[in-house]
Amino acid sequence: MQNPRRKGATAIHSAYQFCFSVPDLSVAQTYYNQFGLKVDRQADRLALSTFHSPHTWGYVLDGAGARKKLEYLTLGAYPEDLSNLESQALANGAKPAKPHPKAAERDGFWIHDPDGNLLQVAIREKVTANEKAVGDPILYKKNPIGVPIAHARGETKQVRPLRMSHILLFSTNVPRSVAFYSDALGLRLSDGSADVVAFTHGAHSSDHHLLAFFKSSAPGLHHTSWTVANLDEVGLGMEQMLAAGHKEGWGVGRHVIGSNYFYYVRDPWGSFTEYSYDIDFIGVDTNWPAANYSPESSLYLWGPNVPDYFGENTEALSP
Repeated sequence: MQNPRRKGATAIHSAYQFCFSVPDLSVAQTYYNQFGLKVDRQADRLALSTFHSPHTWGYVLDGAGARKKLEYLTLGAYPEDLSNLESQALANGAKPAKPHPKAAERDGFWIHDPDGNLLQVAIREKVTANEKAVGDPILYKKNPIGVPIAHARGETKQVRPLRMSHILLFSTNVPRSVAFYSDALGLRLSDGSADVVAFTHGAHSSDHHLLAFFKSSAPGLHHTSWTVANLDEVGLGMEQMLAAGHKEGWGVGRHVIGSNYFYYVRDPWGSFTEYSYDIDFIGVDTNWPAANYSPESSLYLWGPNVPDYFGENTEALSP
């Protein structure tokens, strides 16, 4: 299938990779194994992929005891767009930057966004969705009448996500972040809520949100979101992580903005990892009617109350 392209749009096409550091790699290795990702332990980092693709979605670096910290994001671009993207980014306030000293690859161009986040924009394969994911609506189906539909709890297999869906960053100024990522890098506003949260999608097709921004006193990484095959796997993922000892989280529920079913696991560093199913998709020819939702009705359609710690930015805390 040929990669889609929106006519006249100079834009990144993928949130290709994330990279953050943590105090102890062994803790991270255990956590992501429990979550259902494929974890490759390397000398000073973990490489995270799914069991469905060889693509490395993220790196976790050894922070040598320091608090968790977002290190950089790699954003993918088509070859014909890279030079124009660099000019467009610099013309719209991007600050030139040096490559991260521990980056796996240092090609493309490197910039800082208005919050100081380090970004690599480079020629990469498009890993963002080209069409809406078609999963099984439920785990158990097509059973003849009179035949039990559920297998025993002990026969449940580990939930293993299919791919990463999106990344949500903390932002000190959400409207400014939206303006920068739109004007400099070609993302488009999907929906938002006042100046508290905003969601952007890729011009060349993506899930409802590719990068999102959540108001905070400092930058940082709030969560990465991972697509699973059906609603049952959202609930089973919750059970999987509760059984592994991760008692803090939020869900199962259904979002208003993006429409997806969710369960968020709070990781050992105070941020989150999300199991997600059935998020809205925005195609290359779709002009999405961005809405500004009221804060009291924007976050979820149904589910448990939001925990007090859901908006906490541990990267903003004093050492």
